[in-house]
Amino acid sequence: MSETKTLYVVSDSIGETAEKVAKATISQFDQDAMDIVRIPFVRHTEQIRNIIEEAASNGGVICHTLVSQELRESFEKIAREEHVQYVDILGPMLNMVSNVTDSRPRMKPGIIHRLDQEYFKRVAAIEFAVKYDDGKNPSGFKKADVVLVGVSRTSKTPLSMYLANKSYKAANLPLVPEVPIPPEIFEVPPYKVIGLIIDPFKLNTIRTERIKALGFSGSANYTDLSRIQEELMYAKEVMRRLHCMVIDVSNKAIEETASRIIEIIEKNKQLYGNKY
Repeated sequence: MSETKTLYVVSDSIGETAEKVAKATISQFDQDAMDIVRIPFVRHTEQIRNIIEEAASNGGVICHTLVSQELRESFEKIAREEHVQYVDILGPMLNMVSNVTDSRPRMKPGIIHRLDQEYFKRVAAIEFAVKYDDGKNPSGFKKADVVLVGVSRTSKTPLSMYLANKSYKAANLPLVPEVPIPPEIFEVPPYKVIGLIIDPFKLNTIRTERIKALGFSGSANYTDLSRIQEELMYAKEVMRRLHCMVIDVSNKAIEETASRIIEIIEKNKQLYGNKY
């Protein structure tokens, strides 16, 4: 049986992309066809020379995802000198996309992993919004970027999910006169709480449509105008006690309200820094 060869995976980032390509390739052969050695965060020509010389000494081959033009050129030059076989995984793709789009690549290592970090941050925010929706777990209020408070059907949940998709952790609390307010909400800094109010007639229409959609008929306390006005008065009093900013959502789309909330969050992050 022939000696197992080594495939060096070289990158100026963490090397995950090159390693996945290497594993996918080797999976098409016998299990012990080659050993994979990943070498991430290559930053200097001297490192490249050492890797190539080692590969030359043991009959190894190399694949790389070097983004730096300088490192790629050095790699090619040294590999030719040492007669080491290699595959440039990113180079041909970069050249093709550059030609087709008539633009230059950023040439910054690790961009895809920064994008991955944003993805996981967004997923975590969505999970947060689900976990702390509708006031069911008040312990999350302190962990949130923003806590939305308001009566039923003021778009608290849709707004929380929209904000989560923008990577902001949002919790929300429904305000109902008969339901005690969890004390945790008063422990949240006022600048992290936003109250949502709405025109009573607009809310009456929204709730009536909601009742119809659920298949109920006849009048209900939920849609009674005097009851709605009572709820809104109560909500405004709670918001006054919370000293929070208030947004009227009567004639605003979710996107418009969310943009305003994001603007408030970002401004407060600048104002309060590490306290936020």
